[in-house]
Amino acid sequence: MAKGQWDVVKADFVTSAVQADQYPKPSLPQVAFIGRSNVGKSSLINSVCRRNGLARVSATPGKTQTLNFYQLQAKRTLDDAVDRTQFYLVDLPGYGFARTNRHNKEIWSGFIRNYLTDAPDLVLVCQLIDIRHRLMDSDIEAYQWMVSCGLQVQLVLTKMDKLSKSAAMAQVAAVQREMSLTDAQVMAYSVLQPVMRFELINRILGTLLSSSEVVTEAPALR
Repeated sequence: MAKGQWDVVKADFVTSAVQADQYPKPSLPQVAFIGRSNVGKSSLINSVCRRNGLARVSATPGKTQTLNFYQLQAKRTLDDAVDRTQFYLVDLPGYGFARTNRHNKEIWSGFIRNYLTDAPDLVLVCQLIDIRHRLMDSDIEAYQWMVSCGLQVQLVLTKMDKLSKSAAMAQVAAVQREMSLTDAQVMAYSVLQPVMRFELINRILGTLLSSSEVVTEAPALR
């Protein structure tokens, strides 16, 4: 880990929830991960946290059916001091749910919408999109809706290792053009490349630290 760079040093599952009174205490700043079913969200979360099996990877799309809260602890070394902080990573069910009935879809979309619009500690949403495919209407609609709600959204194009480097970069550029995004708003990710893990972690921590939600501490958190 480079000097001055944040890294996630510990991650634990805390709880699952479908309504506000089930959210964990104490309150911490939150970063939500959302994307279409089968976008590779669980694999990415395990990669960021460096804990295989922390988020369950399933071959069945739409397996995540609750809000899953993970408590992450991060640190960086800056000069001779060590900064530490913690936050919740919240794994949201995918949009475009598979193999479920309409009643369940309506319930899920309801509690996802309530969380995104009402969670007081939500600072950033990482929207995951499969880099191998063209943008779908649901991806664009989800992004535009979240932005209209005042949410800060970081696009993460997953499964970069499935494409050549040139093809992946071309797809990143295409997404930027289609959605009018800057370099800072979209990035590609491969679970096989640690440099991308650090880039995503530091984008997340940069956003958290720029908000009034996060306090860094020198002691505790080991």
